Amino acid sequence: MYPRNSTSFLLELLEEFRILYLTGPRQAGKTTLAKAIAAGRGMQYLSLDDEGVLAAARNDPHGFIQSFAGQNVVLDEFQYAPELTPAIKRASDNLPPEQKGKFLLTGSADIFSSARTQEALPGHMARVELWPLSITEIRDSRFNLINYLLAADFAQPQAFPPLGREQLAQILLDGGYPEVQSKSTRGKSIWFKSYMQGRLFKDFATLYAARGEYHAKLQALIPYLAGLSGNLLKYASIANDLAQNDRVVKSYVEALEWMFIVKRVYPFVKNSAKRQTVGMPKLHMVDTGLACHLLGITNARQLSISAQFGNLLESFIVMECFKHMGWADEEVGLYHFRDTSRNEVDIVLERSGGKLIGIEVKASATVGEADFKGLVQLAEFVGDRLESGLVFYSGERLLPFRVAERQFFAVPVSLLLAPIY
Repeated sequence: MYPRNSTSFLLELLEEFRILYLTGPRQAGKTTLAKAIAAGRGMQYLSLDDEGVLAAARNDPHGFIQSFAGQNVVLDEFQYAPELTPAIKRASDNLPPEQKGKFLLTGSADIFSSARTQEALPGHMARVELWPLSITEIRDSRFNLINYLLAADFAQPQAFPPLGREQLAQILLDGGYPEVQSKSTRGKSIWFKSYMQGRLFKDFATLYAARGEYHAKLQALIPYLAGLSGNLLKYASIANDLAQNDRVVKSYVEALEWMFIVKRVYPFVKNSAKRQTVGMPKLHMVDTGLACHLLGITNARQLSISAQFGNLLESFIVMECFKHMGWADEEVGLYHFRDTSRNEVDIVLERSGGKLIGIEVKASATVGEADFKGLVQLAEFVGDRLESGLVFYSGERLLPFRVAERQFFAVPVSLLLAPIY
């Protein structure tokens, strides 16, 4: 079992909230973690993936939940029975104010973002995303990228272990699903194929209530999205290329995001209320290993010379940020920046007070002044709100760059492999 760096945070939330919803993609490790927490806290564990349990829950939701009146409970795979939500809400409402940690729910789809779930659980529920393993968890490290970036301790040039292009490609190929880490190339391929056929399509039908020939449409769409990882998401272009309806494409992408297969990153604009309505989001595959499988990339050499390498590296860094946000000391928002002249910054982290950190991701082992062009434009756009501007690259040294009267830094990707604290 890989250590999950968010475990202590989850235990804290169970002391503060009556309901904890742990959501994330299938096979990310939710069940393993939920069982460990249940054992440690004396909670009863039930999985709604069990047909008998699911039938009982659907037959009498309120009676099912009332049967746990005397103990705390873990309900795994909760997305199969969202109709339990009103019963859980009633049970939570009836608890004495001091009682916390009554329900730990896990789900492989973010049903509380779905229109199918009409009842919410305001005030009683904390929601946490458990992504596939971060590279630091794979290497049994407590290093947190978000904390490091917010600390902004870049003043002293530092050297990190060298990380060759093929070494980096292998990290992207391995992805973060726990079961894949020790498998051979052939074993990985078989696992990903089973993941797609045995679970993804089944969950999609359950969540989306899909009708018609959705299976064939998904089989065309998902590999296409893998090739789009790290790029702007243009629904009309996708629909045109795949000869599908653009509204259907958008609704499928939304469902795939609820299932944590893809992640949309919205553009940064000064008016936070407009961020999901102004400009185009960028699309990222949640797991680069799955993306490589979908693209037919099977070895590090093939990936290292592929046109997809740079975009998948960007998706890897974006998702590492999201993963580390789950146990960071401070909450941040994550966006991308693109102006009318097509100057871009891959990642914009926004702190609660409005201060920003801009990050560009480059696949090269060298970095020059031109690589900071997007960060310079972001700095001009936001002024003093920009705390730090960084270029992540595959070189070995943390280096200062002064461009357009501003201080920036080049940061090796390998800091994730050899944390400095």
